[in-house]
Amino acid sequence: MTFSVTTMLRLAVAGSAALLAAGLLGGCASPATGLQREAATQLQARVLEITQAASQDDPASALKALDGLESDLSAATTKGQVSPERSRSITTVASAVRADLNDAVAARQAAAKAAEDARIAAQQAAQNASPTADAPAAQPAPVQGSAGGGAKNSGGDKGKGKN
Repeated sequence: MTFSVTTMLRLAVAGSAALLAAGLLGGCASPATGLQREAATQLQARVLEITQAASQDDPASALKALDGLESDLSAATTKGQVSPERSRSITTVASAVRADLNDAVAARQAAAKAAEDARIAAQQAAQNASPTADAPAAQPAPVQGSAGGGAKNSGGDKGKGKN
């Protein structure tokens, strides 16, 4: 399937945003950064999933991975592995990535609908250009001098009633 330049740019932006999230998560994992090493490792793995799916032009999978990131972030925040401030920072980036991915999904659906509409229009145009099976077939005109169904013999009386 071919995508517009706008769609490709949106996917690139989503990938860039995911990389930015990786940068935010990749800081020194210590209590001073508001992110413990275990949580950082887990969240970085989720960010990698998002980035890979976006780079493979699969925004639906990237959104699913983003859901996992947000779930893991919530759990890590609840356990005290991520500070509330760092959690808000990551959530802000995740929201921007989600918006880009949702735009990409919408663009993909619009492109698919446009392609389907074009296919249907072409199919209807082809049907309108050719005779349909429901229309009666044109009957060929009888050929002069045929011997069928009571047609006169053009040779006069030859062979009729003469012995």
